[in-house]
Amino acid sequence: MKTQATPDITPTFSTARFSVAPMLDWTDRHCRYFHRILSKNALLYTEMVTTGAIIHGKGDFLAFNEEEHPVALQLGGSNPVDLATCAKLAVERGYDEINLNVGCPSDRVQNGRFGACLMGEAELVAQCVLAMKEVVDIPVTLKTRIGIDDQDSYEFLVDFVRTVSEKGGCDNFTIHARKAWLSGLSPKENREIPPLDYPRVYQLKKDFPHLTMAINGGIKSLEEAEEHLKYLDGVMIGREAYQSPYMLAEVDNRLFGGDVPIIKRSDAVKAMFPYIEVELSKGTYLNHISRHMLGLFQNMPGARQWRRYISENAHKPGSGVEVLEAALAKIPAHLDV
Repeated sequence: MKTQATPDITPTFSTARFSVAPMLDWTDRHCRYFHRILSKNALLYTEMVTTGAIIHGKGDFLAFNEEEHPVALQLGGSNPVDLATCAKLAVERGYDEINLNVGCPSDRVQNGRFGACLMGEAELVAQCVLAMKEVVDIPVTLKTRIGIDDQDSYEFLVDFVRTVSEKGGCDNFTIHARKAWLSGLSPKENREIPPLDYPRVYQLKKDFPHLTMAINGGIKSLEEAEEHLKYLDGVMIGREAYQSPYMLAEVDNRLFGGDVPIIKRSDAVKAMFPYIEVELSKGTYLNHISRHMLGLFQNMPGARQWRRYISENAHKPGSGVEVLEAALAKIPAHLDV
C-alpha cells in the first residue's frame, strides 16, 4: 500500500490570540504604525474614542494608516443608536473590529455613563452590542473587568457575560483580571491595587467554552502569555508592550506559529523613517512619533542615552530623522541584535 506524505500545515490563529491593549494618550496612530513594524499579526487597538467625539467633534477621530491592519476601534459610549452610528462609520473607514469599553473606571468616563460602570447594567450593554452587530459585518467585542466595587462575586461576572452574550450576541470578550473601584481609586491605582485573579478568568472560559476569551492585566512577558494561552484563546498586553515594545518582535514566531527573521532594533527605527518624513511634511512634530519609540532599547547598554537624546531634541522646531540617527549612534553596534 502506498503512503502519501502529509503536507506541512501552517496553523491559523485568531487575531484575538495576541493584542496590544487600547491605552489613552499612548496607542495613537503613530504608536500603532511603529508596533506594526515589530509584529505583523498582533491585533492593535486605538485609544478609546467616545461616540460624542466621533459624531460631534471637529477632528478626524477615526484616522489610521492602512499598514496598521489588523486594527480595532475601541468605542466609549452607552447609547445604542450612537454606537451603531459610529460602528457604521468605522466599517466605512476599514476597521477590522469594534470593541466596546466596559472597563475604564475614571470619573470622567463614569460621568458619561460608560466604561466600567456599565458592568452594573448588563441589559444596556447587551442592547449596545446588539445595535452595533445589526449594522456591521465585522466582529463586535467587549473589554471588561471581573467586577466593580462590591459587585465582585463570580456569580455576578457569570450573569454579566451570559446576559451580554445571549441577549447581545457578543461572542468575544477580553477580561481585565481585576475588579474596578468606581470611587476612591484613580485609574492608575485601579490598574495596580485591586488584586489579579487569573483563575477566575480561566473558570469563565470553562463555563463559556463557546465564547472567545482573552485575558488582560499584569502580564509582563511572552512566557506569561504562553502560559495563559494554555487556558484561554487570547492575551492582551498593555503597559509592558508600550514600555518595552521590542517584545512584539517575537510575537509572530512564538505565538502565531511564524518562522521569519526577527527584525533588529536599529532596522525597526530605520523602517520608521519614510513614515516620519511623510508625517513631518504634513506638519506633525517629530516628538509626537518618537515618544512611542523611547522604550525600544529598554534594559540595554545605551538605552538611557537613546531616550535622553530623543527627549532633548525631538521637540525642537525642524527636528527630523537625523535626531533618531544620532540617537542610534548611542547604542553599541555589537549589541543591536
